[in-house]
Amino acid sequence: MKWQGISRRKYTGGRIVSARSKRKFEIGGETANTHVGERITKVVKTKGGQEKIRLLRESFALVTDPATKTAKKVSIETVSGNPANIHYIRRNILTKGAIIKTEIGEARITNRPGQEGTVNAVLIAK
Repeated sequence: MKWQGISRRKYTGGRIVSARSKRKFEIGGETANTHVGERITKVVKTKGGQEKIRLLRESFALVTDPATKTAKKVSIETVSGNPANIHYIRRNILTKGAIIKTEIGEARITNRPGQEGTVNAVLIAK
């Protein structure tokens, strides 16, 4: 877990003496690191009593074809590109902007799978 509160340093490098200590609501959550595989989800409680569905593994994506304006549920074969981190390609981690190889062609993921619980993509090549 990572603390996501205000920095202890000024932009000049000088120290800021905090008037209070760290708070529990300033803690960041674990990363989902959504992989390609059989669907596994995890329900996480959020602030205000709400819930998020963390997608840990997924084997299908809802791919939209911009030419025909239709969407189709297709299986994900592998991750072929990821601008977030080059090492995510080898580990088959799905993030927003990742290029996935599907049975109908390559597609770019348009949503955040670890936050939303689904994989939506747009077809970029056939």
